[in-house]
Amino acid sequence: MNTKLAGPAAAPTGGIRLLPLLAAIVIMLGITAWPATLSGPQGGADHWAAMALFWAMSAGFVRGVGFVPRHRAWRLLFSGGACLLGIALAAARMALLNSPQ
Repeated sequence: MNTKLAGPAAAPTGGIRLLPLLAAIVIMLGITAWPATLSGPQGGADHWAAMALFWAMSAGFVRGVGFVPRHRAWRLLFSGGACLLGIALAAARMALLNSPQ
């Protein structure tokens, strides 16, 4: 009888993903060069847009360098799709704030 325990579940394979990595680099450089783009109409910081962009940047770097977390929740939170979702949420928030009312 074989009593060996099976090893951990096969982890998802990594590998550099160019699109999320480039998106993260562009976000990083854009926020550094033009921080005022994350401000509201009155000039104060828009924390929701900043949070969405920083989440997108983090997800882009994590997935872009090839790291794939083992736990499903972390994998979803730091996926390429999460990077895209964060960019879309930030763009929608900034468009909503800057639209003429």
